[in-house]
Amino acid sequence: MRIALLGYGKMGKAIEKMAVSRGHTIVLKVTGKSDDFDISMADMAIDFSIPDAARENISNCLKNGIPVVSGTTGWLKDYDNMVALCNERDGAFIYASNFSLGVNIFFEMNLKLAQMMRGLSQYKASIEEIHHSQKLDAPSGTAITLAKGIIENSNTKNWVLNESGSRDKLSIKATRMEDVAGTHVITYESNVDQISMSHEAFNRDGFALGAVVAAEWLLGKTGIFTMKDVLNIG
Repeated sequence: MRIALLGYGKMGKAIEKMAVSRGHTIVLKVTGKSDDFDISMADMAIDFSIPDAARENISNCLKNGIPVVSGTTGWLKDYDNMVALCNERDGAFIYASNFSLGVNIFFEMNLKLAQMMRGLSQYKASIEEIHHSQKLDAPSGTAITLAKGIIENSNTKNWVLNESGSRDKLSIKATRMEDVAGTHVITYESNVDQISMSHEAFNRDGFALGAVVAAEWLLGKTGIFTMKDVLNIG
C-alpha cells in the first residue's frame, strides 16, 4: 500500500516506521498546513497533522478519491462537513480520537462501567489525562470520548476542564508533562471508597500500529467508519 503521511511530527515518524515494517511504502510526507502536493500518488492517507490543517487535508483526500484515516484532534467542529463530503464523493474515512488498540478496548470498558454506576448517585465521576507538553489541544480527544461515554450513561450533562465537577458536570483534569505518551484515568469516588480504571501508553508504537491497521482495513471500502468497525467490538 502506498501511504501519504499528512503530518510528519513524532506520530508521523512512528507511523512511517510501523508502516514500513508491515510492508507498505511511504510516498508522501507533508508537514504543516499546505495543499501543494499531489495526493493522487497514494493509495491511502494517514492524517496526524495539526487542528488548523486537518480539515483541508481530509477534504483534499476525499475530493481526490483517496481513503483517509485521521487521528488529529481539535478540529471536530468540521467533522459533520467531512462526513457529508465523504458521502457525496463515495469516499472512505475513519476518524478516531485514539487509534491505540488498547485504548479502544478501554473505551468499551468505560461504557460498561458507566452503565453499572448509573444508579449509584453517591459516586462522583472524574477524568484525568496526562500528555506530552507539545500537545496542542486540551482536554485530549481521548478524554472527550471517555467523557461522552460517561455523560451518555449517567445524569451528568456536560464536562468542565480543570474545574471541580458537580452532580451534573464531569470534571476533566488535563496535565502536560515532558515525554509522556498518554495516560487516562477514570475515577468514581464516594465518601467511603474509590473505583479507578486507567490506561497508560508506554510509547507511540501502539497509536502507530492502530493507525496502520485501520488504514489496512479501510482500503477498498466505502463509507464512514470508526475503530469499533475495525476491531469488530461494541
